[in-house]
Amino acid sequence: MLRMKEVITSEDVLAKNLKDKLQDHSATVGVIGLGYVGLPLAVEKGKVGFSVIGFDINAARVAKVNAGDNYIADVKDEELLELTQKGMITATTDYAKLAECDVVVICVPTPLTITRDPDISYIQASSEQIAKYLKPGQLVTLESTTYPGTTEEVILPMLEQSGLKVGKDFFLAFSPERVDPGNKRFTTNNTSKVVGGMTPVCLEVAYTFYAQTIVNVVPVSSPAAAELTKVFENTYRAVNIALVNELMLLCDRMGIDIWEVVEAAGTKPFGIQTFWPGPGVGGHCIPIDPFYLTWKAREYDFHTRFIELAGEINVEVSYHVINKVIRALNNENKSLKDAKVLILGVAYKKDIDDVRESPALKIMELLRKNGANIAYHDPYIPVIEPHGGSTVHLENTELTDEALAAADCVLILTDHSVVDYERVAEKATLIVDTRNATRGVENNREKIVKI
Repeated sequence: MLRMKEVITSEDVLAKNLKDKLQDHSATVGVIGLGYVGLPLAVEKGKVGFSVIGFDINAARVAKVNAGDNYIADVKDEELLELTQKGMITATTDYAKLAECDVVVICVPTPLTITRDPDISYIQASSEQIAKYLKPGQLVTLESTTYPGTTEEVILPMLEQSGLKVGKDFFLAFSPERVDPGNKRFTTNNTSKVVGGMTPVCLEVAYTFYAQTIVNVVPVSSPAAAELTKVFENTYRAVNIALVNELMLLCDRMGIDIWEVVEAAGTKPFGIQTFWPGPGVGGHCIPIDPFYLTWKAREYDFHTRFIELAGEINVEVSYHVINKVIRALNNENKSLKDAKVLILGVAYKKDIDDVRESPALKIMELLRKNGANIAYHDPYIPVIEPHGGSTVHLENTELTDEALAAADCVLILTDHSVVDYERVAEKATLIVDTRNATRGVENNREKIVKI
């Protein structure tokens, strides 16, 4: 591991002045993108005394922040309200205010195109705005997940068009976000932060910035190393989820309970980490980040076959869910066509209000195309708009006894903790459980089909 004493090579005036402002928290921090990453970051910086300016193209979101109206579950309502009332956090759509910032952090989305190529247009647009107002002594960091080389190959040339030079006039680094929505144990503050600077002094300044609010900052040799670290983390998860999902498909044919197997294997105290099967992968990282790496690898005439195979398997399991529903209905002498299917849970994981890349959206669309009449209940998602695989507008259905009894099949796609699965099993006529949410249900187990 790179040691900080090996990279502290310069104490020029601009770097020293900025470090002093970071250490006494008198610096102004700009955060571009006030979503799941940006707003929690802004709050953490505001809590220790930094003045924070949030930037977003969404005027409604900006208005909410300025009113202290929280919309991110990982942010405490009272903390945001207090910080906005004290003027520690303000938000704007006016990027000219970037000139007032000592630090600018880019926290914008990095989705995939329809052909699964990286879409870094939000990064490029943010960098273009920063370049307009870049001033000597500023630190710019990118937190958005991207392919190795983005900071150096895309952002750096745009910023140096200002005439300022990196490591001399301004400082540039990459430090990937590590946000896990809904995680009560690991938050922005106590999750280790990897950072790589364009030059040794860039790393020194960026390290100082993040060390003010994060317990453990881990320096690496370059932005590319930090970029690959982030992509590797999520590729590791995607591949292991694919492994257990493939085992699930085999267990289905063999008549073996995959949940029993995984739970039993997890009792080994070494050499294994537990991953659970499910209806597919979702969220802002696992379905997307590995494809950033596969895309970049082609530049080096290298094909990441393992990663691409994992992606195929994690897509295939969504179709397996449809087949499981069809087979379960057949056993009840019913057809999927015109069947009433009630979906329980559409968020990409339990106990959060996030449907980004959720496999539920694709599964619902496949059910609809096969003639099923679908409805959903999710206490965290009041409405689904056409996006992410869904082509229809749907509103949340109240989970009444009547709604459960009327469904030909209740399909559990997200295992929210607040749902009473004992009641679901009592009132429903058929349940297909893709998350083992009903593992604690003692009665009416004959109604339950697990994937």
